[in-house]
Amino acid sequence: MTFLLSAVVPVWSIVLIGVIANRTLALEHQTLAQLTLYILVPALIIDSLYRTTLSFNNAIRLLVGLGITSIILYLLVWCGSKLLSVPESLQQSLIATILFPNNGNMGIPVVTFALGEIGLERGLIYTIGSSILLFGFGPAMLKGGGIATGLNMTLRMPLLWALIAGLGLRFLPIEELPLNFDRSIELLGKASIPVALIILGMQLANTRFEIGITEAFAALMRLLVAPAIAAVVGYCLQLETLDWQVLVLQSGMPTAVNAYILTTEFGGDSPWVARTILISTVMSFATISLILWLFHF
Repeated sequence: MTFLLSAVVPVWSIVLIGVIANRTLALEHQTLAQLTLYILVPALIIDSLYRTTLSFNNAIRLLVGLGITSIILYLLVWCGSKLLSVPESLQQSLIATILFPNNGNMGIPVVTFALGEIGLERGLIYTIGSSILLFGFGPAMLKGGGIATGLNMTLRMPLLWALIAGLGLRFLPIEELPLNFDRSIELLGKASIPVALIILGMQLANTRFEIGITEAFAALMRLLVAPAIAAVVGYCLQLETLDWQVLVLQSGMPTAVNAYILTTEFGGDSPWVARTILISTVMSFATISLILWLFHF
């Protein structure tokens, strides 16, 4: 129980600081979000890949686990929607809320607190793969955007270029960067985790909590069914223990905030998605603790 609290309490306490800061300070949410997306998280990716001890084989197997889990979830939502004659807008919204987890400002901090630095580097690989899925294939899944549009969005995001830069530094014969430049990147990367959690708290403070049956269903699929599928997939792929734990834990994150952006742009019930994001995030306080306990993190 002490270990469980040590993994969960730091995350939720920083989220609470974000809630309080949103109500007491005149912070610009968009500015903080852009700072995190375009500077801090790319720095974290570059630094982690530069220092990583994760093998190429482990990274590929982890990404395969993510891909298979996502395909199974998509088929469950699509087939269930067709059998139950779910309206198209709700089907699109279900796909967005169930398929895309919040691996950035929620998943990375949780993995770091639960599994340490070696978990973080694996969590980042999952996050990059999830981002490519979100922006590369999300528009096509939600109808109309097409894969080309999604890939164009992916190329415009800094995550992919940070991945390339980090891999370049990892495989080039460079022992250390001049003038301690790697230290600057490391400090920027470490700042991304608390800032991301503060942003999450600010988002929670700005969203009304209204729960309905369909929102609760989508949240439970995201928080409990997805990690259960990931656990089976990881077992079948015979992932190493740490890789399997990261796959399960990252798959149990609440709905990504970017799901709201996708449904606004490519189709779906955006207000419904916003409510589901909030509900799944609040419920994740309990479900992430349950996952940590059940899978012996």
